[in-house]
Amino acid sequence: MAQLTQDVEKHTALYVEAFNAGDADAVNAMYTEEAVAVWEPGTPLTGQARIDSVREFLARGPRMTAVPRQSFVTEDTALLVVDWSIDTTGDDGNPEHLEGVGLDVLRRGADGNWRYAIDDPYGQQK
Repeated sequence: MAQLTQDVEKHTALYVEAFNAGDADAVNAMYTEEAVAVWEPGTPLTGQARIDSVREFLARGPRMTAVPRQSFVTEDTALLVVDWSIDTTGDDGNPEHLEGVGLDVLRRGADGNWRYAIDDPYGQQK
């Protein structure tokens, strides 16, 4: 079950919790219907492709850490700058470590909860 929040400062922690639990439904619920995710640089995903990508990736049992570096909020839009890392298994079956500085745009819904509108984990290269 997704844990959405009206506190933008708690959004990242709730996302990491759902991600590390392997709960694809909860993770996907944290995105707006039209959200864009750029999990591979230059390859934006939306709609069913984004939803399916979450399911496939979480099936590998990845573990994430993420710490917001900065947040900027205006009305119903927020920008989060997030330091993150993921330990997972690559396509070749070997351990893989991913990390970056993400730029996330969140939108506050009619219910008052924040959801990703744009998720770009490689938004700022280290």
